[in-house]
Amino acid sequence: MKIHILSIALCAAMSAHIAAADVVDNLLNTYQAAGAKDFSAGNGDDLWHQSHADPEQAGKTRSCVTCHGKDLRAKGKHVRTGKVIDPMAPSVNKERLTDAKFIEKWFKRNCKWVVGRECTPQEKGDLLSYLRKQ
Repeated sequence: MKIHILSIALCAAMSAHIAAADVVDNLLNTYQAAGAKDFSAGNGDDLWHQSHADPEQAGKTRSCVTCHGKDLRAKGKHVRTGKVIDPMAPSVNKERLTDAKFIEKWFKRNCKWVVGRECTPQEKGDLLSYLRKQ
């Protein structure tokens, strides 16, 4: 009985990982069809840590790290609302990168907040390449 339950849990975890890979791969293909070139996890890492002027507070900056933290395997905290943010790393948060619609909504909201505009398909692909390795 214990082996059967363990097998079911292992299959569920593998299915979630495969589903996330399919979602990310489909999004990457969409971004390339929109003109993006080869994606780079290194460029995504740079984008993740890049600081941008905070339009609400003179002299302050924002980055993805501002809310999500330096360790993507740990919980973050929204700087303005104080809301706890589940870890971004798919390695510890199986919910991450599994829903294309949510990912697009997340990019739209967060790119506007951090960068001050929507991210380009290239930037989205680089960020997803970075995040999927976490």
